[in-house]
Formats: sequence, C-alpha cells, structure tokens
Amino acid sequence: MNTTVNEANARLKVAISEAAQRLRNAMREATTGLIDRDHLAELMILAAVAQEHVLVIGPPGTAKSAVVRRVAQSLGGQYFEYLLGRFTEPAELFGPVNLNKLREGTVETDIAGMLPEAEIAFLDEVFLGSTAILNSLLGLLNERQFRRGHTRIRCPLRICVGAANDLPDDEGLAAFADRFLLHVFIDSVPDARLEDLLEGGWQMNRRQVNAYADLASLDVLNRAVPLVDMNAIRSDLAQAIRQLRQANISLSDRRIVKAQQLIAAATVLAGRQIASKADLWPLIYVIPTAMGQRNAREILRDTLAHAQHPLLHAVVEVASQQPMARLGRLLETADQLLAETDTANKVKPVEALLREIDANFDQSSMPETLQARRQQLMGLLEAN
Repeated sequence: MNTTVNEANARLKVAISEAAQRLRNAMREATTGLIDRDHLAELMILAAVAQEHVLVIGPPGTAKSAVVRRVAQSLGGQYFEYLLGRFTEPAELFGPVNLNKLREGTVETDIAGMLPEAEIAFLDEVFLGSTAILNSLLGLLNERQFRRGHTRIRCPLRICVGAANDLPDDEGLAAFADRFLLHVFIDSVPDARLEDLLEGGWQMNRRQVNAYADLASLDVLNRAVPLVDMNAIRSDLAQAIRQLRQANISLSDRRIVKAQQLIAAATVLAGRQIASKADLWPLIYVIPTAMGQRNAREILRDTLAHAQHPLLHAVVEVASQQPMARLGRLLETADQLLAETDTANKVKPVEALLREIDANFDQSSMPETLQARRQQLMGLLEAN
C-alpha cells in the first residue's frame, strides 16, 4: 500500500515539475523583447495557478496590454480583450440579447466569442465600466458565473487582468478593485535602459509568440494548490499581518485568508508541497496601494530576507529587493553563460555578473550553489 502511495506521489511531483517548467518557458517566450516587465508576466502565472485575478496600475504606453496578450498567446486558450469607456454597453463584453429567443419571451444572451467564454481576459480601463457592467463582472470574477436574464452559465475563466492608470477614489469602485487579489504597479522604463527598450521593441515587432505551455499545465498545478501543507508558515504569516497592522497597513479579512492561496501557489511552482518562509513574498502584492507595498517591504524586511524562488525570479526580486531574492536569477544567468560556446563575446557579461554576485553576497553569506558557479565563471575569465 505504501509503495503504491509513494509511486503516486512521485508521479504527481514529476507532473507538477514538468508543468511548472512549461509555464516558465511560456513566460520567457512572452517577455522576450519587453524590458522590466518579467515580473508582470510571472505574477500572471502565479495568479492563474492560484485561480485569482490581477490588477495592473500604470501610465498609458507601459506595455500592460502587450504583456497580457503575449502571455495569453504563450499559454493558448480562449482570449478576450476589451478597452472600456464611459459609454461601453454590457453587450460589448457579454454579448447581445438573442432576438429570436426574445420574441418567444425568453431573455437569453448570445455569448459566442465574448467574455463569458474566455479563459484568459484583459480589461483595460476597467474602472470606466458602468454599474451594470461592474455588477456582472463581480459574479464572473468571484464565482466564475455569468447571469443575465434567463442565461445562467459556468464560465471557464482562469485569470482576468484589469488595468487602469490609477486606483479609484470612489468607494464603490474601490470595493470592485478589491476583487482583484493581486495589485501590481508599473512605471515607464528608466533612462538607463532606454537602449534596451529600443532594441527589444524593434525585435519584438518581428517575431511571433509561440505556445510553450497549455491550460492543461495549469490544471495540474491548480489541483496541487489545495494539497500544500501551510502549517509550518501560518504563524509567520499571522505575525507579518500583525506587523503590517501596527504600521497602519490594513488588509481585509478576505484578502488575508486568500493570501494563503497565493503562498500555496508559489510553493507548488517551486516544486514543493510544504510552504516555507521563502514563499511568503506574495503578501506584498496583496497590499492594495503602491505606498503600502513600499512601506511593507521595509516593515517585513526580516521576513522577506528568506524570499526566493527557482522559477519566479523577477517578481520575487521586486517584492523583496534583497540578496536572496536574486539568487535564482543569478544562478540561471550563470548557467546560461557557462553553457554558451562563443567565449569571445561573453567576457563582459561574465564580468558584469561577477560584479553583481559580489555586490549582493560576501564569502560568508554566499550560498554554496552560487559559490560553485562563481568559481566556474572565474575559471572561464582566466581561460580568456
């Protein structure tokens, strides 16, 4: 009996690992050519695994729609995108009333190709929707159900990304914004990376996004989330919430409880079944305001010192902004450089990586895995 259980667990672990790697490949494909937007793509994957939604706040022209569209293309599935305005009608999102049914006295909505059939959705300027639209969206986001007249359907929605330039001041709209568990704030690409922006944008317009994963990969990971053992970090999570409250950063009970879903999703994507302190970083994105997130990084500095992830490098770095959060990216970059055969053109990248490693870790604090890569990189430089 134990042998059978162990074999089943081993197969599940392999399936989860393979699914997570496929999603990682999809994220790489989606963000090629996009500068400083890796964290948004990774946050979308985390949200999809946790079966939650993302709100993106940032100025116009900061590639919000490009990231969402490319992630959707790399995952496959039915995609729906719409730019809302003050005069957007519900039918533009949910479909028109079926006139033939209406003549028979039945109010049914023709949803073919519309939001209720979408598996991945992007709603730009989401707060400009009318009361009727937002009310229908609440049911769709919370319960994955669409109700209108006699139409009652279960929606296949995996993730909805809403976008806006700013958070709303109106209390009613703020309550709607709260339905997006993850909030991420993005800015224009900084001056220091303008050359990268120009080069990436030029290349991006000349290549198609390939599907490196599929929604079946999400299914495997979705099923694994409820199986995560949260007992080991529950007291740490509670203490982090207390620290935030003491600093007047308040979270609703609903957001606090749902944060566990994100932590469990991060654990699954890391290939583990027991959550640890390394997985507490999603709490930063549960905080609804940009100022609250900035303050929380300092308040939870000791807690976030443990943050790291083998796949979600960028989003953990943004959340923690501490050395251990950079470990996964440093190791991956080192492996890529060590695997390259064109040694002449990788001297400068190797030197830059070594400088970054030494800036983040001294000899006593550097993990053994990174120490080994550093020695290999030094050997590569000496050979050149």
